[in-house]
Amino acid sequence: MDTPDAAGAADGIRGTAQGAAPVPLSVLDLVTVGSGSTAGRALRTGVELARLAERRGYHRHWVAEHHSMPGVASSSPAVILAHLAAHTERIRLGSGGVMLPNHAPLVIAEQFGTLEALAPGRVDLGLGRAPGTDGATAAALRRTDTLGSSMAEARGEGADDFPQQLAELTRFLDDDFPDGHPYARIHAVPGPVQATAPGGVQSAARPPVWLLGSSGFSARLAGVLGLPFAFAHHFSARNTVPALDLYRDSFRPSAVLDAPYALIGVAALASDDAREARRQVMTGALSMLRLRTGRPGLIPTPEEAEAYDFAPTEREFVEGWLANIVHGTPDEVRAGLDELQKRTGADELMITANAHGGEARLRSYELIADAYGLPA
Repeated sequence: MDTPDAAGAADGIRGTAQGAAPVPLSVLDLVTVGSGSTAGRALRTGVELARLAERRGYHRHWVAEHHSMPGVASSSPAVILAHLAAHTERIRLGSGGVMLPNHAPLVIAEQFGTLEALAPGRVDLGLGRAPGTDGATAAALRRTDTLGSSMAEARGEGADDFPQQLAELTRFLDDDFPDGHPYARIHAVPGPVQATAPGGVQSAARPPVWLLGSSGFSARLAGVLGLPFAFAHHFSARNTVPALDLYRDSFRPSAVLDAPYALIGVAALASDDAREARRQVMTGALSMLRLRTGRPGLIPTPEEAEAYDFAPTEREFVEGWLANIVHGTPDEVRAGLDELQKRTGADELMITANAHGGEARLRSYELIADAYGLPA
């Protein structure tokens, strides 16, 4: 039996738990590219995944901005989301997230205004303040005066103007710069200005903004602004509960939300056989090890991961990484997700399944949906 959220989904943020799931379940797709495969195939798998998620009652489907990573083909979230919008009808689509410091706020407002026009009422704009890459690539993206200053920003050093960038973006989305502001006569199109122009009939609605984070900075800011918050538990598990507590303690009701709403990204993979699940998640663990040690590449095959000779320090890293991935049989994954939701109080679980092949990832989402009795 479906259990609707108390406020329903009318605000475009809060979802409805389906089947026996304790909270709404959603999808985060990193559009991973496996060894021996191509970006084109990964993107086609992304379409299959979005259709599966829509059919099985997952609430939303997000893609995340990454750069200079051969194994991740999601460098252009807005482009991918436009493609997904053309192949789906109901599921919410969004960014988890767009890295705001990499882009001019006006450009983001235009891109997501376009997406809203393509898929009215089902687009989310999730924003992060990290570069989504290394410092040198951030410098190439941001075109700052010096490489050193951009690398410092990427490490979180120096002045952080993310709140100011966010305020500017929000003004463009709402088309409400005050009179006398240098941007008062600049409009993000498509956008609300088309609803107020003579003869305008377009809806003034725009995508809801989410703040994303893996520490306390965005948690506090989201709370103060009364915005929904998404926490990257899948790669910052030790900070999850403190960040969510900070978000809830800092929360102030706003025109967007009257109460906190937080989702967490969760790495989870289900298989019919627990040993096969372990075999699949090892590919993602080896890929992350290589990334963290400056050797990014395509996602290795299960056979390559099995044959890899881990040094003791590498084995320690991998085991620590796997400890935060919910994996096993469908029942084991359901139990792990239930425990995590109960422990964190998350209002939504956004599942990312990292493995070499698209078949294993698609199968995992089907099995998780079956375990919770989501619509077939």
